[in-house]
Amino acid sequence: MGYLQLFIAIVCEIVATNALKASHSFTRLGPSLLTIIFYAICYYAFAQSLKTVNLSVAYATWGGLGIVLTTIIAIFFWGEKINLPEGIGIMLIVIGVVVCNYFAK
Repeated sequence: MGYLQLFIAIVCEIVATNALKASHSFTRLGPSLLTIIFYAICYYAFAQSLKTVNLSVAYATWGGLGIVLTTIIAIFFWGEKINLPEGIGIMLIVIGVVVCNYFAK
């Protein structure tokens, strides 16, 4: 159940982060409200996941997958570009998440 809650936290974080971009620095009401609501759900789900998932593994997974998926959305939805060093850095984050999850007890 902990990993399901962690997955919910990751999805809500991605929605909230993209709503934050769409809010134009909290100047648009709809996206601003979505940001607040989805971050609240995100942190609640993340806190619940910590009942069964180790903090270090949960945080690495939440942060790492959040970065990777948000970057993919930023490229395809927002038309943002990344350069080679950024791509390599993101790849290293993925490797770190895999290592944390593989070696977690």
